[in-house]
Amino acid sequence: MSILVGVSGILLLLGVAFLLSNDKKNVNFKSTAIMIIIQLLLGAFLLRTTIGRKIIEAITGVFTKILAYGNEGISFVFGDRLLDEGVFFVQTLAMIVFVSALLSILNYIRILPLAIKYIGGFVSKITGLPKIESFVATNAMVFGDTTAIIAVKDHIGRLNKNRLFVVTTASLVSVSCSILGAYMMMVPAEYVLVALPLNVFSGLIVSSIVCPVKIEDPKEDEIDTTGSVEESTLFEAIGSGTLMGGKIALIVGAMLITYVGLLALVNGVLNGLIGVDLQTILGYILYPVAFLMGIPSSELLTAGGVMGTKIVANEFVAMLDFMPLIPTLTEKTVGIVTAFLISFANFSSVGIIIGAVQAINGEKAKEVAGFGLKMLLVATMGSILTATMVGLFL
Repeated sequence: MSILVGVSGILLLLGVAFLLSNDKKNVNFKSTAIMIIIQLLLGAFLLRTTIGRKIIEAITGVFTKILAYGNEGISFVFGDRLLDEGVFFVQTLAMIVFVSALLSILNYIRILPLAIKYIGGFVSKITGLPKIESFVATNAMVFGDTTAIIAVKDHIGRLNKNRLFVVTTASLVSVSCSILGAYMMMVPAEYVLVALPLNVFSGLIVSSIVCPVKIEDPKEDEIDTTGSVEESTLFEAIGSGTLMGGKIALIVGAMLITYVGLLALVNGVLNGLIGVDLQTILGYILYPVAFLMGIPSSELLTAGGVMGTKIVANEFVAMLDFMPLIPTLTEKTVGIVTAFLISFANFSSVGIIIGAVQAINGEKAKEVAGFGLKMLLVATMGSILTATMVGLFL
């Protein structure tokens, strides 16, 4: 029954995307079907087969080892006591610094640029979508939304409105690998890892239906990754990655102080006026969405509240709310909600993307600002698609 509900939810979501389309005649149904099939195959392989489970376990084991090495540095700076006591900044956010430095090293030795280029090219070839859109979606899976957009800065000025929409939305349905370690310390790692590749296709599926894309000149769609490595030495790359990780950790920490405080303020006001908190209200609003994602009926309100918190605040605030609930929920709900949380689809990220485009091209930034709310809606639909796909195999 839950599978039937999940399939119905996916079909309904695709139908809504088609209704929102600004060019229904040019929707590429073939590429949409191909990407849906790829998602189904990926989900079935990773979550239902012994080999897939072992691959996930192996990758999780590697990340666990990496996090343990990172904890050595954290323990040296902050001491074992703060680490063992679970102080959030020390235990979770500080890990971003170490992982960011590792990514910078992999970028310097050309492993990541080549992998992203060829994986993006492969996605473009099998789906029939332009290379730039596929490259951004793949790049965003590793480096996050703003870096993925900056990587194609030379192309931004030439993109029409539909292509710009797909590029920005696909980047929003993503997370940066630099903060994966932080996520894995808060929610089940296996669902974090499964959501990553599914997000690449979810963002492209929904955004390309809403704003169909095509290219006039294939030469304008070529991707050059030679300029993706700015550091001239390994030590410069390590230093650059470390500083970037520190900056991200501080930004995330500052945003959490603001959003958690504001959420407490709003809840205090709402409880005083009507006797319910914001999470409960959001839970009722997203109740039918959670049902169509395949979440058990007894847990719909709880799941809806967590998902709503992610949209209005960010994924970290939602994860902080979700962590104590995980032992009380079914595995299906945990997997679906976790997959939904693994993206930057929230109000604050829309502003960040507009800022990134503004730094590249002011005119294009005005276009992005014009469709900002639509971009958030479609990116959230992408997160719903990823989460529903995960739910089909739990």
